[in-house]
Amino acid sequence: MKHLFKAAAAIILFQLFVHCGFAQTMRPIEVLTADTSGWAIVKQSISTAKNMAELLPANRSKAAEALYQTQVTTHSIMGAIIYFTGGVLIDNGWIRLLGSGSTKLPRSLPAWNKGKTFKEFGERPGYLLIGDDAIGGFFAINGGTLGTDKGMVYYLAPETLKWESLGKGYSDFVDFCLNGDLNKFYEGNRWANWQKDAATLNGAQVYNFYPFPWTKEGRDIMKATRKIVPVQEQYDFNMDTIKQLQH
Repeated sequence: MKHLFKAAAAIILFQLFVHCGFAQTMRPIEVLTADTSGWAIVKQSISTAKNMAELLPANRSKAAEALYQTQVTTHSIMGAIIYFTGGVLIDNGWIRLLGSGSTKLPRSLPAWNKGKTFKEFGERPGYLLIGDDAIGGFFAINGGTLGTDKGMVYYLAPETLKWESLGKGYSDFVDFCLNGDLNKFYEGNRWANWQKDAATLNGAQVYNFYPFPWTKEGRDIMKATRKIVPVQEQYDFNMDTIKQLQH
């Protein structure tokens, strides 16, 4: 199964950073959905996942619109998730992988990126946001502005406010979300009853902490106060803070 994920990762990289260039013509939905083999891989991977995973239902017209806007094919893992799901919730919704949007996760991957990583659909982004988590961390594919390793997934960690490479392409990242040791990855950032708290969040919300996790006073998340805020508000706050810290 892993070799299939790696092959799909190469396909996504090619599609995102070749076909989504400024000079490229937007391919029609019929071309993008001609090969749906990525969906079989996604379903099989979910059925054997070690971590709790929930496939959210997709609305057919919204899914087609989201896939067209992203310009990846359903032969890829990303394209299959966008077209066939409203998104994927991992570990009681702690991690949210963006698809075409649903009630529980009311954001499509392309709509969430528009105005953040690109201005108009079809542009080649410097990075592409693909998901986030309950504590306000954001995952993105590097398009060239985050580092030299194009196509690798980066994580904007709340405790550092720095984009850090995970050394994984999109498909390997999905596999990690489904089967990796998430408790180790989030060591120090999960509190008692986090499962229940994460499950109560809507996919358009995250937890905000004070003192801020990236400050000396906020390093111990267990001692910080937390409140639920819109994910848009948290993303904007992170971006503004990063700019201020760089000056």
